[in-house]
Amino acid sequence: MLREFKAFVLRGSVVDLAVGVVIGAAFGTIVTSLVNDVLTPLLGLLNVPDFRGLGVDVGEDRIEYGLFVNAIISFVIIAAAIFFLVVKPVNHLMSGGKPPEEPKVKECPHCLSSIPAAATVCAQCGRDVKERAPSGAKGSRRR
Repeated sequence: MLREFKAFVLRGSVVDLAVGVVIGAAFGTIVTSLVNDVLTPLLGLLNVPDFRGLGVDVGEDRIEYGLFVNAIISFVIIAAAIFFLVVKPVNHLMSGGKPPEEPKVKECPHCLSSIPAAATVCAQCGRDVKERAPSGAKGSRRR
């Protein structure tokens, strides 16, 4: 039983997951600091109000919907910061600055076989595989 537990814990995926969680937590503090200490104060320059005080009394309780609005604004700021400051630069680095390659093959819409991307007739079924014009385009017709 101990041997099975050791094999489970030392699996590559478990270790990778543990490392990912630790790195994710550390990265989360960086993103939180960026949003709270840099980006959120800049909202004052754009005259975005703080909605913290908004709420409505319901009986003995209070619904603080302003905190919810602030949470939505924070989410949008965090998502934008992650996308523009992390995802886009990493994607650019991973691609080597080159645009993505065009596919070399495509699928025949009739028989679903793979054919060269430049083909206009399917070698398998012999049917026309030219790109159809958009439905609203001049000269297009339905069959």
